[in-house]
Amino acid sequence: MYRILSLASKIVSAGNTFITSKLKESNCGQLAPSHGDILAVLYQYKKVTMQDLAEKIGKTKPTVTVLVNKLEKLGFVKREKSTADSRITYIRLSAQGLAFKPTFTKISKELDKILFKNFTKEELAQLDAMLAKILKNTH
Repeated sequence: MYRILSLASKIVSAGNTFITSKLKESNCGQLAPSHGDILAVLYQYKKVTMQDLAEKIGKTKPTVTVLVNKLEKLGFVKREKSTADSRITYIRLSAQGLAFKPTFTKISKELDKILFKNFTKEELAQLDAMLAKILKNTH
């Protein structure tokens, strides 16, 4: 009936292709678009638990663990035990992860410019609200 899901899938695919290309141009081809959500959260919150990270990006804890393990192996994040409770481990950016922020921001802004160039601010606000409403219906 409606092709919204198909269009959304094609937009995600095109966005991921763009991001992958830009990461390779920036000599960061070892990163994947799926790492972006984690980096965005860490740029905003500095350090978070795996559980909080999973909730903030809407992924399962096992999926986040795989992504964080890869980011840690690549040197973008590090784990830090809580001094108050040794059962809690925080994820935070490493120096390399912090140094990547300008590249991350540049790629994000370029993608936004391409995706939203023909939209008014009002249209973007409406689109955001409608997509959030669709997402809320799935939970």
